[in-house]
Amino acid sequence: MDSDTGSSNAVTIRSVTVVSIASFAYLLFSAFLVGFKSDQVVLVFLFNLLFYASAITRKFVTGFTIFVVYWIIFDYMKAFPNYDYSTVHIADVYNFEKHLFGIHSQGKLLTPNEYLRLNGTTFLDILTGIFYLCWIPVPMGFAVYLFFTRRRQFLLFLFTFVLVNFIGFIIYYTFPVAPPWYIQYHGFVFHELTAGNTAGLAKFDAYFNVHVFKAIYSKGSNVFAAMPSLHSSYPIIVLYYGLKNKVGKANILLGIVMIGIWFSAVYLSHHYIVDVLAGILCAIIGISLFNLILSKVAPFRRFVDSYEKLIK
Repeated sequence: MDSDTGSSNAVTIRSVTVVSIASFAYLLFSAFLVGFKSDQVVLVFLFNLLFYASAITRKFVTGFTIFVVYWIIFDYMKAFPNYDYSTVHIADVYNFEKHLFGIHSQGKLLTPNEYLRLNGTTFLDILTGIFYLCWIPVPMGFAVYLFFTRRRQFLLFLFTFVLVNFIGFIIYYTFPVAPPWYIQYHGFVFHELTAGNTAGLAKFDAYFNVHVFKAIYSKGSNVFAAMPSLHSSYPIIVLYYGLKNKVGKANILLGIVMIGIWFSAVYLSHHYIVDVLAGILCAIIGISLFNLILSKVAPFRRFVDSYEKLIK
């Protein structure tokens, strides 16, 4: 385990100034761009709390700044909806899915989403809901594990995670795609102000009489971002770094979560199979590209080395 001794991460007048200005600027710019939200205050409070609490929490939040920057950019996407820049694909992707993976049932050709919606069970409603709850906690929990055991791998994991997301964001803006539930509720007509929808996850909330997924999807940045399925990308990144760092039998669990999320994405009508496949490809490209950049681009490698020293 890395040592947490030393003063290289001590609080200085410069660091206090930078954190204070960044916190104020974030709140001000966010209020202007996407409107004031309590989530923004919570984020700033937690960041400052961890920064000032102790040396170890300061190193932790310094490392996680990579993810914080990603999260802020993701949130700001609300101000720049992708349908303002490209035509949203609805019927063509639906028909392509049906052409590739259509299921004949009672004289009709259905997409896997439609078939599973008609043949779902309470057991699968609960199981897929549990898997879908893992899509952020598992990557973040794994990042925490790497922070306390392998600081460099922690950084590489976060950089890879962010790069895969940025690849996904580029596709969202060049090829916007409506999710399967959109057609179920709105047909093939484009409605730009469509709100996020829990789709099949509504059954999970109803069964346990909670509003977990309703709260999550009410804050979504973009409805028309089904392809690639980044839900399907994340567990691949985790499993890759799990195998790379030889975490043993935990990789079996990570593999189960990965397959479970892939199935859940389709079962819950949040993604087509082609979205899931695009998410898998996005993760593979992102991981490969990051490894290439790390090995071939010396300035970036030196940047990672410097960043690592900050959290040692």
